[in-house]
Amino acid sequence: MRGLFITGTDTGAGKTVLSGCLLAAMAAAGERAVACKPVVTGLEEAQPGGEGGWPADDELLAEITGAARTEVSPLRFGPAVSPHLAAELAGTPIDPQALLARTRASLDGASAAIVEGVGGLLVPLAAGYAVRELAVDLALPLIVAARPGLGTINHSLLTLEAARAAGLEVRAVVLTPWPAQPGAIERSNRETIERLGDVAVATLSELAGPRAQELERAGAALPWREWLDGEAPPRA
Repeated sequence: MRGLFITGTDTGAGKTVLSGCLLAAMAAAGERAVACKPVVTGLEEAQPGGEGGWPADDELLAEITGAARTEVSPLRFGPAVSPHLAAELAGTPIDPQALLARTRASLDGASAAIVEGVGGLLVPLAAGYAVRELAVDLALPLIVAARPGLGTINHSLLTLEAARAAGLEVRAVVLTPWPAQPGAIERSNRETIERLGDVAVATLSELAGPRAQELERAGAALPWREWLDGEAPPRA
């Protein structure tokens, strides 16, 4: 399968915006790009238009790819809680093998796939099965969305450590939203994560809204072709 697994250092770290930008750029370049966010929670709190005009995660990915929201996110829960708790509250525990099979089926026929996780790598989906295990089973290289400010060094390096401990290949960390005029802390964070994490670090600027042209332009500025087809830089 040719694709990328998008994870984050935390909830709200920018995974869906990054996924949307990548999908828009891929589609504009002629790729048959398909998106899957296998599990989505918090639908009860999702408002039309969303915060700052941004739609819900599954809605944004569906709009970009032309798929139905239920195709992008087949497992859907109302409460804004961890997937394992949302499934427990709904009385429908998540079956890891069924989830994996459904995710693979949704990506069939695509020339490029973007799979977006929930929260970070160690968020549990079911007993003994976290987002990290799903990424491992899909055998996709990882892109990590991270915040650019204070605290991101620890969060990013812990995520890299957790990914590599499971044998996942990390292609890049993307700091977002990257300020138009980064200060000393943002510049230092980028250099430090790159050096200590032995990983390529890219940046994604803040977007004013979910307009297709903006998403495409931002995605085109990222080295997504290299991430899809290339090799991660060697680690010391």
